[in-house]
Order: sequence, then C-alpha cells, then structure tokens
Amino acid sequence: MPILLKEVVPLGRTLREYELMFALTEADRTKKILGCGDGPASFNAEWTARGGSVISVDPIYEFSGPQIRERFDAVIDDIIANVEATQDRWVWGFQQNPQGLRANRVAAMDRFLADYEAGQSERRYQVAELPTLPFINGAFDLALCSHLLFLYSHLLSIEFHLASLLELYRVAKEVRIFPLLDMVGNKSEHLDPLRLALEQEGIETVVENVDYEFQKGGNQMLRASYEKTRQTD
Repeated sequence: MPILLKEVVPLGRTLREYELMFALTEADRTKKILGCGDGPASFNAEWTARGGSVISVDPIYEFSGPQIRERFDAVIDDIIANVEATQDRWVWGFQQNPQGLRANRVAAMDRFLADYEAGQSERRYQVAELPTLPFINGAFDLALCSHLLFLYSHLLSIEFHLASLLELYRVAKEVRIFPLLDMVGNKSEHLDPLRLALEQEGIETVVENVDYEFQKGGNQMLRASYEKTRQTD
C-alpha cells in the first residue's frame, strides 16, 4: 500500500544506537544483516563503511532524499518540544538531554542522506515492508527491527505482529526486536501472547537486557534464534 509522506515521522538512529539496542558485537560484522523498518537510520551507511553487509527495507525509500529531508525538517521541532515537555518519561543517558537527542537524529539523517543515492543503486535500501518481504528463505543471518513492532501496538494487531515475526524468521536465522514497550511506555500487550504463539510454532524466544534505554524501562530486546530452536527440536 502506498504511504503518504505527510503521515511519516522520519527519525533515524545511529550505528552506536543500533549496537546498544541490539547488543551487536564484532562477531555480527561477518553476518548478512536485514534492517527492517530502518527509515533514515545511519546504521546501513556506517555498518557498510566498516565492511559489514546489510540491506535496509522501508516503504519510505520510495521517496527521494530531498523529500525525506523536507519531512524531517517539518517535524523535528515539534518532536523535540514534546520531549522537552515530558522529560520525566525518558532516561537521559545516551541522549544526555533534548538537544543531544536532536543532534543525534540530525547526525543520523545527514549520514543516511549522504549514502542514500549510492545505497539505492547498490540495492542496500529497498522499498518493502512487513509482513511480506521480497527475499528467499534464509537469505540473512540476522534480522533487526527497530521501533516498529511492539512500539505501535495500538495500531498493529497481534495478527500483524505474528505474521511479521514469522516472516522475519523465514528470511533470517536470528531475529532481534527493540524495544518491547508501546508508545506510552508500557510493556506491549502483544509481547506475551506473541511469544506463546511463536512457541507453538516451534520458535523459542528470549527477552534480554541491553545497554540502551531512552523510554523508561525500555532496555530489553526480543531474540528469536534459529540455532537455539534447532537445539531444542
């Protein structure tokens, strides 16, 4: 389904944030990675520059770099103002303060846009979205999904979440999802029933603490591992 750019809030995260959110290690640099819903994150640009292999998918990639930048410029002031008005809801560690948050989002956008055209020509940025991905079974070693599943539980049903997780698991040997909170900072109502549904499909999941927290209590990711599941078969 085509998306309207005016309905998108194009905020991206940096490589360092991805490393912390998903507990990425040097061993992960040898893996073929799928970034699902990456938007204007600089993860792809920075990871690729360091010799890594990653494909990012997002419906926003149907738009040009200038269009994405224009939309970012139109919303960033309101976003920072909202954060400043609700500072007690956030953990000011990595971001330090609202202006630090803004600086990180601007830096991610700048790095993304500098890489975007080249990345499109190299097929590192592809137009696609859950719950259906245009890749063969097992195309990736690792799939990452940042700030989409669970976060938008008020908009995306448990059925959508299950179909999306099964699709990610189809194309990747391991799946990591962050965060596990919804937009108001509560544990997603979908998390427990989703884990039970995945268990019934023969997929084992683990909730792990990570060294990143911006939403209060939002310092956990969900990991579904091909190797772990096969060991328990």
